[in-house]
Amino acid sequence: MITVSKKWIRLIGIVGCTVWMASCKQASDAGVKPSSYAVMQIEAVDKEFSSSYSATIRGRQDIDIYPQVSGTIEKLCVTEGQKVRRGQLLFVIDQVPYKAALKTATANVEAARAGLGTAELTYKSNKELYAQKVVSEFSLKTAENTYLTAKAQLSQAEAQEISARNNLSYTEVKSPSDGVVGALPYRVGALVGANMPYPLTTVSDNSDMYVYFSMTENQLLALTRQYGDMDEALKNMPEVELHLNDNSVYDKKGVIESISGVIDRQTGTVVARVVFPNESRLLHSGASGTVVVPSIYKDCIAIPQTATVRMQDKTIVYKVVDGKAVSTLITVAGINDGREYVVLSGLKAGDEIVSEGAGLVREGTQVK
Repeated sequence: MITVSKKWIRLIGIVGCTVWMASCKQASDAGVKPSSYAVMQIEAVDKEFSSSYSATIRGRQDIDIYPQVSGTIEKLCVTEGQKVRRGQLLFVIDQVPYKAALKTATANVEAARAGLGTAELTYKSNKELYAQKVVSEFSLKTAENTYLTAKAQLSQAEAQEISARNNLSYTEVKSPSDGVVGALPYRVGALVGANMPYPLTTVSDNSDMYVYFSMTENQLLALTRQYGDMDEALKNMPEVELHLNDNSVYDKKGVIESISGVIDRQTGTVVARVVFPNESRLLHSGASGTVVVPSIYKDCIAIPQTATVRMQDKTIVYKVVDGKAVSTLITVAGINDGREYVVLSGLKAGDEIVSEGAGLVREGTQVK
């Protein structure tokens, strides 16, 4: 029994040694075999990326209409949503007291004018009598002062007449611009005045619509660098799309007209304004939507994001040089589509890079 056990022990030892040597050989062969990584050669291409921003829609101007005089509304001349022209009558406020005030002011002007005529005649008469030594200097000065007082009273009465005439004209509330009438919270018989909490209505100039959206500081910097400066960006930026609240796309394209020059300290954003034509009156002031801004790059270097490694604020790719991976620092545009980066510096056409699995690559790794 002891002899048999020794034979089995020797046999097991031989087999184990053989397996161990084979494993070592396989490991050795695997160590010298180059790693398999996908690579790509860089080419210059044209790329277009789109960035979406939440937006609010406003009319070219939204004018709140407040009455300049107090009184009850006698007549509504428009309906909600009606298109109006500049100077068109919107409301009529009770005119009776203002017509009476104008008549009184007109009468006061006539009386003051008559008083001035009498004072002027008296003054001229006294001047002649004073020259003949008939009246005293005191009488002359008194007549002159009466004449000047009458003259001032006429000017005051004329000013009151102008004010009364203006107040009467204010009873007819007219549209200050072309536009569309908003809500009409006050109806015939309602007492209104200049200190009302809410306007009579709002007239929105909707011929062109202003669409406002915010972009971050980094997006603003990327845009400025892309075009050289902000003026060139505004001149050369492509037209933008507007997606409405029901996910439909507005059939007209807009132009970015201005970008605020001040960054909001609390949000770190700037406000941009896009102008959209609105002949169909589909867009309404106060609505919301999404602005889609394209960014077009000509003859640029575009690489997949899988080819990059982000290390804090740095972006690294691995060039293939003499079959080995060499880490290279690159600068990428701030705008991307989530799949590709546009490389601003660090690579050129003809370079070869590891296109996938860059995070697993190490400096000097044998790639091919």
